[in-house]
Amino acid sequence: MASELDRFQQGAELATVLGDWTAGPGPLYRKLADALAGAAKDGALHAGQRLPSERELARSLAVSRATVVAAYDELRARDLLDRRQGSGTRISPAVRPARSDGRVSGGRGTVIFQRLIDGPGPPISLACAADSGAPEVAEALEEVVRFDIDELLTDPGYQARGLPSLRAAVADHYTALGLPTSADEVLITTGAHQALVLVADVYLRSPSTVVVEGPSWPPCLDIFRSVHADVAAVPLDDEGIDARLLSDALAEHRPALLYVMPTYHNPAGVLMSEARRRRVAELAARHGVAVLEDNAYAGCGFRDDGVQMPPLAAYAPAGAEVVTVESLKAVWGGLRIGWIRGPAGIIERCARRKALADLASPAIEQAVAARLFPRLADITKSRSALRRERCEYLESLLRERLPGWRWRTPDGGSSLWVALPEGNADVFAQLALRHGVEVIPGSTMDPTGVHDGYLRVPFMHAPEVADELVRRLADAWTELRRHGPRDECPVRPII
Repeated sequence: MASELDRFQQGAELATVLGDWTAGPGPLYRKLADALAGAAKDGALHAGQRLPSERELARSLAVSRATVVAAYDELRARDLLDRRQGSGTRISPAVRPARSDGRVSGGRGTVIFQRLIDGPGPPISLACAADSGAPEVAEALEEVVRFDIDELLTDPGYQARGLPSLRAAVADHYTALGLPTSADEVLITTGAHQALVLVADVYLRSPSTVVVEGPSWPPCLDIFRSVHADVAAVPLDDEGIDARLLSDALAEHRPALLYVMPTYHNPAGVLMSEARRRRVAELAARHGVAVLEDNAYAGCGFRDDGVQMPPLAAYAPAGAEVVTVESLKAVWGGLRIGWIRGPAGIIERCARRKALADLASPAIEQAVAARLFPRLADITKSRSALRRERCEYLESLLRERLPGWRWRTPDGGSSLWVALPEGNADVFAQLALRHGVEVIPGSTMDPTGVHDGYLRVPFMHAPEVADELVRRLADAWTELRRHGPRDECPVRPII
């Protein structure tokens, strides 16, 4: 329990719980006090929880130390905080325990999940990098209603492994890519996220370790932590996860799982080369480690021909165990259709867990997906030009307004992975929020701290939104460089 009580000693971790705390009228110190009180009431903070020092929280929230001092004073006046010599500032024992707030302990994906729950809100949010749906979705839905609905309705609709027609379509898709696959090696899931949850539940037992890329995607890291697995990060280069450092990590940690995103890595946008895919598969086989490849962004490239590189599993040597997760994100994430491709025994174990979780994924959405599969190459080709155009437009705006910011032009995906020229992105994220932009700092994506000066900036916004987005980011950056954290002269409460 001691580690949980000290969880929020770092200001950046607490900031993910507070969210858009500066919104609304009133002095900053009172809004901060109200946000902390609300977190205690909701159960995100509980009795005995240690809060950051005044200086640490001020740095993380980009405010003056006086603001935090006044907020803490306000909370002590409300009997919500205790301060004891040598013990720091803690939530008062008088605070009644609340039900769980639903957050993963130690999870840095909280802000992303919370934005999905709250909706987009007034700020321009960069928490979600998903695209709008392809027009072919409507066409496929019409075809399902005209040709498939009667047959669908004769079935109860509870097929835990997925509609046979969709499983066959997925299998044919991989076979055409050079990875021979049967329908028995495919499980349909409600999005790629559920697929990752199921695979983690199959492979991970406490204590265990997952080797991941650094950076990685925070909700995925939270999935691993939710089953009490440790995470060890290996950096990327321009071809994917660093093979030499991966070899060292596999030997040192003896992980239960290697998690990689070979096809348009999120957030870096790197397409792992064929040579690197083969090398990673060979290393995993040599060390007896199962590979979980997450290709949720497959089909999100810039190529005009729509050709898709085979998954990492296609390069695996005999005896290697590779599980592939993918989805129709490139067509429309709102379909919530994903799948797992892997050895039949692993698919069986995942299917049991899926049946316990939700019995089956929605049948009509699966029927739409089955109708879309024959068109995937054409859809990918038609959308690649827009994806490339939007990326180039955002890059031009950033070069003009924020010339000190640096990034590698991605091979695909939906975001730029931007390095700030100086400072901590957690601090900038707080100031950007006051300028109307919700950004995801690098600290949420890399537990090592190597990418604390990075931001993920999605590029699929319409041009007019991108213009406003970059204007707000530039204003926030100018304010931070010229003036530092925002100051105020708070009115101290009478105690």
